Amino acid sequence: MASPIVATYSIAACDLEAGQWGVATQSKFLAVGSVVPWAVPGVGAVATQAYANPRYGPEGLQLLADGLSAAEVVARLTDADAGRADRQVGVVDAQGGGATYTGSDCMEWAGGLAGPGFAVQGNILVGEETVAALATTFTATHGRPLAERLLECLAAAQAAGGDRRGQQSAALLVVEKDGGYAGLSDSLVDLRVDDHAQPVAELARLYEMHSLLFGKTPRDRWIDVDDELRAELTDRLGRLGYDGELDRALGEWSGTENLEERVDGVDKIDPVVLEELRRQ
Repeated sequence: MASPIVATYSIAACDLEAGQWGVATQSKFLAVGSVVPWAVPGVGAVATQAYANPRYGPEGLQLLADGLSAAEVVARLTDADAGRADRQVGVVDAQGGGATYTGSDCMEWAGGLAGPGFAVQGNILVGEETVAALATTFTATHGRPLAERLLECLAAAQAAGGDRRGQQSAALLVVEKDGGYAGLSDSLVDLRVDDHAQPVAELARLYEMHSLLFGKTPRDRWIDVDDELRAELTDRLGRLGYDGELDRALGEWSGTENLEERVDGVDKIDPVVLEELRRQ
C-alpha cells in the first residue's frame, strides 16, 4: 500500500543560542502535523513529506542522537529506503547543519534548499519561489524567537504561491529542554490546524493565544503590587466572584483563565495578567 501524498512545504530549523529546534509546515493534506514535524531539543529536527515515510522522523532523530550530521542522516535514511525516489526530507542537526533531499519521482514542482540552521523543501508547488521564500525569510528574521520566524516563513511561502493544490492544514512544533508547560515538558510550542480554509493564518491566531497563556514576560517588566494596585486587584477579583486573600483569589482566577503560568505570588504581577483582569 502506498504512503500518503504529503504534498506540502516545510522548514526544519534551529536557534542554537536559545537551544530550540523546530518544524513548520503547510499542506493540502488533512492533519499534516501528524506526519511531517519531528524534533528533540539538543538533537535536531526532521521534516518528512511527499510520499512520506513517517519512519524518517523517529529514525532520523535517533541517528542524530547517535552523532551523525544532518547530511549523513539524510544519506542514511534514503540509502536504506527502496521508495526514496518518492520521498522528501529535511534535517537540521544539533550543531545547526542543514540538509534536504528530494527524490527524482516527486511531483513537480519539487525541490529544497539548506543553509546554516535550516532545511526547506516542498513538492507539488506553484514553483521554486515558495521554497526560496522559506529560506530568505528565515535568514531575514534572525534574532527573533524561532516560533515567530517559522510562522513568518509559512506566510511568506504561501504568499509566494504555496502548494498549487491549495491549503488545508498547517503545524508548528518548537522544542526546548524543559521549555514547555510548568518546565516539565520539552514542547515549547506544539500547534496544529488540521482542516481549515486558511490554515497558516489560523495557525498564527492560535500562536497568539498560546503566547498569551504560556508566554513569559521578563521578570524585570513585572509591576510592583503597591497598596493601590492591591486594592484594585482585590476589588476586580471580588466582582468576578473570587473573594478572600489576594493570593488565593488571584490563583483561583488565573487557573480558571489558564493564566497560572504567568502568576507567581502577589508582590509583583505580570502586566499581561493585569491587562486581562482589567478587561473582564
